[in-house]
Amino acid sequence: MYDQDNLFAKILRGEIPSTAVYDDEFAFAFNDINPQAPVHVLVIPRGAYIDMDDLTANGSDAEIAGFMRAVGHVARDVLGLADGGYRLLVNNGPDSNQEVPHLHIHIVGGRNLGPLMVK
Repeated sequence: MYDQDNLFAKILRGEIPSTAVYDDEFAFAFNDINPQAPVHVLVIPRGAYIDMDDLTANGSDAEIAGFMRAVGHVARDVLGLADGGYRLLVNNGPDSNQEVPHLHIHIVGGRNLGPLMVK
């Protein structure tokens, strides 16, 4: 069940400040408060979705497409990362160490990020 009091729900309602970089009817993007690279932005859906499984199982086609298009638009057009590349990271559920129970995609870039290692 979706927790209406999670951190990102509060950001969407304007109860917690954030530095917005993009906003539309499907997505809201803002700078991460603990950046792991020169560019580190979070993109969250406006809908109340816990994780990617929740969005893809319960979201409308318009919500899914609009959210994913927003992720691409932010990385490519807003942040200008297309030429050098970037990493998208989605933590989904407790085994992934998802910290906030609202779907969010990390866009990370601005330097060579090295290989992705999973142990």
